[in-house]
Amino acid sequence: MQIAMVGLGRMGANMVRRLRLAGHECVAYDVNEAAVKAMVAEGARGADTPQAVVAALTAPRHIWLMVPAAFVADTVAAFEPLLSRGDTLIDGGNSWYRDDVDRSGLLAAKGISYVDVGTSGGVLGLERGYCLMVGGPDKAVQQLAPVFDALAPGVDAAARTKGRGGSAATEERGWLHCGPSGAGHFVKMVHNGIEYGLMASYAEGLNVLANANIGSEEHAKDAETAPLANPEYYRYDIDLAAVSELWRRGSVVSSWLLDLTAQALHADPQLSQFQGRVSDSGEGRWTIHAAIDEGVPVPTLASSLWDRFYSRDRGDVAHRILSAMRSGFGGHREVVADTTRATK
Repeated sequence: MQIAMVGLGRMGANMVRRLRLAGHECVAYDVNEAAVKAMVAEGARGADTPQAVVAALTAPRHIWLMVPAAFVADTVAAFEPLLSRGDTLIDGGNSWYRDDVDRSGLLAAKGISYVDVGTSGGVLGLERGYCLMVGGPDKAVQQLAPVFDALAPGVDAAARTKGRGGSAATEERGWLHCGPSGAGHFVKMVHNGIEYGLMASYAEGLNVLANANIGSEEHAKDAETAPLANPEYYRYDIDLAAVSELWRRGSVVSSWLLDLTAQALHADPQLSQFQGRVSDSGEGRWTIHAAIDEGVPVPTLASSLWDRFYSRDRGDVAHRILSAMRSGFGGHREVVADTTRATK
């Protein structure tokens, strides 16, 4: 079928490539002219304005927005007056699900469908496919089924769950109509909240292993630092790259995230290209917001979000206040941090 892709960044461009490999006709548009030219060179049809995108499509039009959440509102505003009854806008980025509910209502009044698609797959989606969490009206989702099937990983991406029979359901092919407007991004929001927690668990566990040789180090004796009571129990020089590679095979903690960790540690055991400042794009915050509204405890997911804040020095004032209080009530001085230890 015919579809336009608006936003040709790390994921959008590869989605165009995957769609074209499946035989779909793609119109490519981005504010970056070079990105459009690159897609045209690969066989897509280019467009240089929203008007050109709409003109290049045959009604009913399907326009997929693959832009950062901060730019979705302006992009929708640019396309909305150009569309006709029966057309569909698809938001494949990481928008807040509440925005989907609001936008879909306004567009529905004009006969325009709005479909939200939480898209997971990252920069490797071209080869691996994309896991798609879909929200929106039934008719619009059904029309887009061939597109979802082309982008999704397919049934061979995982072994079939024991007990499932008959024809493969859409979730077995890699996409799911989760419910009405906002449902797709709601599921993706929680997916990313879980991702925060999984990533934090790997990082914290490997950090314990990285420091398992602390008993072999010299430690200054002072009143400010709790001594290591039994240094003989911490004299293990653990190879993190080897352990992460080991865990990929037969372990209950094996996963794609662990695969990526093993690759990174093999390429650079010191992880020297990273400073450890971890961003959050919003989904973790929104997951905590939803959990509070629902009265659902999510201590692991919340802790992983706080850790990302700490990684960006957002806790520096709190830590200085702690030092100030200790100094005030006990005359405790700060101990200069040891920055010599590194990842094995």
